[in-house]
Amino acid sequence: MVFWSSPGARQQGHNGHEKNKQRGSLCVAKLTEKLENNTGKKIFKDYKWARNALLVFLADILVVLFSYFFALFVRFDFSIGQIPDRYLNGYLWAMPLWCILTVVVFYILKLYHSIWSYVSIAEALRVVEAYGILAVLFFISEKLIDLYMPRSWYVIGMLVAMVLHIGVRFAYRLLRMVSRNREAREERGSEATERVMIIGGGAAGSMLIKEMRDSTKLNQIPVCVIDDNESKWGRSLYRVPIVGGRKDIHEKVAEYDISMIIFAIPSSTAQDRMEILNICKETGAKLRTIPGVYQIAKGEISVTYLREVELTDLLGRDPIQIDNEEVFGMISGKTILVTGGGGSIGSELCRQIAKHNPKQLIIFDIYENNAYEIQQELIRKYHDRLNLVTLIGSVRNTHRITSVMEEYKPDIVFHAAAHKHVPLMEMSPNEAIKNNVMGTYKTAKAAAKAGVKKFVLISTDKAVNPTNIMGATKRICEMVIQMMDRETEGTSFVAVRFGNVLGSNGSVIPLFKKQIEEGGPVTVTHKDIVRYFMTIPEAVSLVLQASYYAKGGEIFVLDMGEPVRIDDMARNLIVLSGHKPDVDIKIVYTGLRPGEKLYEEKLMDEEGMQTTANKLIYIGEPIKMDDEQLKIKLEELDKDSRNDDKDIRKHVMELVPTYKPNSTEGN
Repeated sequence: MVFWSSPGARQQGHNGHEKNKQRGSLCVAKLTEKLENNTGKKIFKDYKWARNALLVFLADILVVLFSYFFALFVRFDFSIGQIPDRYLNGYLWAMPLWCILTVVVFYILKLYHSIWSYVSIAEALRVVEAYGILAVLFFISEKLIDLYMPRSWYVIGMLVAMVLHIGVRFAYRLLRMVSRNREAREERGSEATERVMIIGGGAAGSMLIKEMRDSTKLNQIPVCVIDDNESKWGRSLYRVPIVGGRKDIHEKVAEYDISMIIFAIPSSTAQDRMEILNICKETGAKLRTIPGVYQIAKGEISVTYLREVELTDLLGRDPIQIDNEEVFGMISGKTILVTGGGGSIGSELCRQIAKHNPKQLIIFDIYENNAYEIQQELIRKYHDRLNLVTLIGSVRNTHRITSVMEEYKPDIVFHAAAHKHVPLMEMSPNEAIKNNVMGTYKTAKAAAKAGVKKFVLISTDKAVNPTNIMGATKRICEMVIQMMDRETEGTSFVAVRFGNVLGSNGSVIPLFKKQIEEGGPVTVTHKDIVRYFMTIPEAVSLVLQASYYAKGGEIFVLDMGEPVRIDDMARNLIVLSGHKPDVDIKIVYTGLRPGEKLYEEKLMDEEGMQTTANKLIYIGEPIKMDDEQLKIKLEELDKDSRNDDKDIRKHVMELVPTYKPNSTEGN
């Protein structure tokens, strides 16, 4: 009997139980709750469901009776006549007790609480766990009632019973699937209709259901609602049943043959939205979400205006907010210059600034196509209400950037012009020096000479303990800004450091989307690589907030929450695109690229941190350095970069001691 109490079997069953317990089923849990309370009230509201529960209960008893009789039948050469009377009597004596033990253990392990139409491997593992417990109970009961049966009878009977108990549940799932498919075909008729699950039984969900049911132009039909408010379970919205909470999503998608899920809780927190959408995306159904009810009430958009669920919905935090009155009060009536104004961050800066009545907005960019696009967008939107100037030029050109500063006399400069692509800069380090370091130095000096009030550098978390030349150049830029702030009166120089920006030019999301559109594979450099992410509006909010807080010499850092695994992001994006990772779209791990590390840091060890009025924005204290020595090193670096020095990285390491190319952490 040692076989029955094997620790491996119990551990395997325990793992299955824990996994399935997480997925749970809150609807069927009503039955359990009322049975445990023994209130004598009506146990089931739904007679059909009670009937099905009773059928499975009776089937389990029949399985026990059949399995152990079949074990005797097999043990004695498939002949009932050869079974000794003492064994038949032993069978009859043991069965009532063993039937009771079986159903009690099944009940305790919640095998009657599951949605049987969504039975999975985890359910089968829970049955295995139950039999690990039953083996011990059967052994004890055998000693208590002096039962002596052939050892093979226990083994055969228990194995047959375990298989049949699992089979009963999978058979029910198969029957339910066939029945649901038939019902769905009858309901749809000849016209194809998408069966929709609504997440949220509140105002937005109610309005959505009503419009979907009343509209003759939609090919979707709402068939069930999910809501975490237990008081709503068993009720309905416009005759659409509310069938459970978020833990029931998996089961109900299968039970109701759902092809589309619509998230209709626009007021939910970012954490709740992330948790629910993470559950939804695993179902394989298409995902949509609706706008806020206030937008519907204002008539801005219809309730049936659905958008694709975006990866930003899964970041797990609310967007960073800024004090608009303070920040934009500072911008109003000022002349603003944005270098790199056609890029992802620069163009969004221009959009936000243009909204709040600047005296003049100057877009400065070397790429004419980018500059033209944002120029035309702002002209279409603001016409003559915006004093807009668009200039083409390079921050590497001392005369050009100096003449622009002298002519337009900007009050605030947002310096977003930079080479930022890590692998490309590893191949062209001298260009990174020319554009990032010297471009920043020349622009900062021109700003100081022109009497600019505030100069805001766009930096990156890759500047912290850099392992690539791009990050190292950005670290030098921060040093330049701190030096310029110390030696310039009347101009506040600050840097703003943040992580990767979702959807920006050259970022990983557009690459993943393109690869998915092409059918894959999606390339991820390393399975464990993690990054901090923020949206473009968040990045711009931080930059604008920093410009308001700036006193001089600060490095502003955004608390971006927990880092995100790039592998998870790729898989989420594949699922949200309607595909299955590693099935429809392959994921290929290509290895870390030159200069790339597994994780990014937000602050250098020696920098310390101070909070600001915005609790999600921190300040790194300026690092002490020899400004005169820095100027000498910058002149040498400028000369080396123009001469295409092959040892440029060594010179950078002299300037940035924390720069360690090709470090041992997998970079």
